[in-house]
Amino acid sequence: MPPEIAIRGAGPAGCALALLLHDAGRNVRLYERRPRAAAAGGLRPLALSYASRLILERAGAWRALATTPIENIQVSQAGQLGRTHIAARDADVPALGYVIDYAALTAALAARAEAAGIRIEYGSETDAGAAPGVRLVVHAEGTAGDASEKRYAQDALLALVGAEPCAGTTAYERFTADGPLALLPLEGRYAVVWGTRTARASQLAAAPATEFLDALSQAFGARAGRFVSVEGRAAVPLVLRVRAARTEERAVYIGNAAQTLHPVAGQGLNLGLRDAWELAQAVRAAPDPGETALLRAYAERRRLDAIATIRITDLLANLFLGTNPLAGAARGLAMIALDACVPARRFVARRMIYGASALP
Repeated sequence: MPPEIAIRGAGPAGCALALLLHDAGRNVRLYERRPRAAAAGGLRPLALSYASRLILERAGAWRALATTPIENIQVSQAGQLGRTHIAARDADVPALGYVIDYAALTAALAARAEAAGIRIEYGSETDAGAAPGVRLVVHAEGTAGDASEKRYAQDALLALVGAEPCAGTTAYERFTADGPLALLPLEGRYAVVWGTRTARASQLAAAPATEFLDALSQAFGARAGRFVSVEGRAAVPLVLRVRAARTEERAVYIGNAAQTLHPVAGQGLNLGLRDAWELAQAVRAAPDPGETALLRAYAERRRLDAIATIRITDLLANLFLGTNPLAGAARGLAMIALDACVPARRFVARRMIYGASALP
């Protein structure tokens, strides 16, 4: 039987949506252009928010995931005063987030979808919208080709580093003059997401391990311990891509197909999973899941969350760049004030977890 809803892209957002819709009794099918063996790639650390955990629990996929919880986040800036410490208790949640590698998350969600009886066509060139009976095509396959694009003056250097002592449940976000540097705890080690100048990212990706670890120590400091090993280094370009329209006739765009964000604050996938959740709620009982008015209403509901998250991450990606001492002092004072104000910390934590629904 042909599907009534075709989802192009079997990544986390696409699989989560398929599971949510399948649970509601909708006939869905996933289409993935890359064969399963080619879908893994290198290290891509992800920080799932607590809200994303709730979505994946509703999809029946959470228990199969091997994640490392983030119970605390320390935010600081290199060479300047100021630090903010945000804890899970600030947001009344058991963990602010959970770290997992993209390949592990994708494989687990695809396995859960197949176990639920959802068909996945890997390596298929089939036009998902051309099959008879398809009333809605969901684009979750990644970056949309007709999106506006902003190239940041940094690349993201990804790596997995060992430290002494081993990583626990604290994540670090350190803003440097070149870009943000995040350390995410992952199974006793730290996944590094280091935004830095393009030339330097390429240099550090190819440098001897000792040289890389020394540079990381100089940029980050000693608060996470001593870095002793590194593997899986890669440099990837950083861009902001935003699609002007989330919907077309009998088509909708979610996740990276709608927006691709800078990785600062780890909001990209979490925003995409909220897209999937809202779309599932919109069409789960609709007589016609591709009705124009229904899709327009969905796009309008997603507008505030998407715009706010895009602007916040873009601001953070640029706010801490440069070495102006006055600007650094102002940022430091703001961080000290945030650290001292419990209601403000609670708002920031809940905004990063739940999106625009945390706004007063």
